[in-house]
Amino acid sequence: QVQLVESGGGLVQPGGSLRLSCAASGSIFSINGMGWYRQAPGKERELVAVIDSGGITNYIDSVKGRFTISRDNAKNTVSLQMSSLKPEDTAVYYCNARIRRESTWPYFDYWGQGTQVTVSS
Repeated sequence: QVQLVESGGGLVQPGGSLRLSCAASGSIFSINGMGWYRQAPGKERELVAVIDSGGITNYIDSVKGRFTISRDNAKNTVSLQMSSLKPEDTAVYYCNARIRRESTWPYFDYWGQGTQVTVSS
């Protein structure tokens, strides 16, 4: 089994900062891409940021310059540092990882349980 456990959500005022973390555990042979998605009420889930195993990152335009994704390959963790938060960043944030459990297996997508981020005064 593989588990992704997130932490770090909460309530923050506009302009504030939060750091989300996600740890993958269980039967893991290797991890390819890792990323963060979010889903606001009444909206579809959207990709926020991704980072590949070599550290190459990509962000949606609305968070560029404000969010930073990073990962620790030795610890199987991925983090999202969020700064200059806006009310429109309010959503449930989900961690995603593409994991291979055995050397001969394909990669599968795994998801965290989600953590609420609320930006409000």
